[in-house]
Amino acid sequence: VLPGVFELWPNYPNPFNAQTLISYQLPQKGAVKLTIYNIAGQPVKRLVNEVQLSGTYQTTWDGMDEEGKSVGSGVYVYRLQAGFYEQTRRLVLLK
Repeated sequence: VLPGVFELWPNYPNPFNAQTLISYQLPQKGAVKLTIYNIAGQPVKRLVNEVQLSGTYQTTWDGMDEEGKSVGSGVYVYRLQAGFYEQTRRLVLLK
C-alpha cells in the first residue's frame, strides 16, 4: 500500500549517542532533501538529496558533518523537503 500523505517521524533514539534513525514517507515521486542543521540554522549534514519514488524510507545520522568530523553534543534539527512539503523536527546528540 502506498502512503497517502507526507510524513516525517520522530528520530529514534532521541537523545542519541552513536547514531539515530530518521524515517519518513512520500505519497508521490519527487525531489527529496533531508538535512541536519545546528541550532543556529546552519547546515551540518545532507542525508538525502535525490529523486525518490512514493514509499517509506529510513536513513541514519551518525553525528558527523559533511567533512566526516564529529559534531558536538547539543540540539540539532532535521528538515525534510519534498515538493511543497516541509517539516522540521528536533533531535539531541549526547556524547
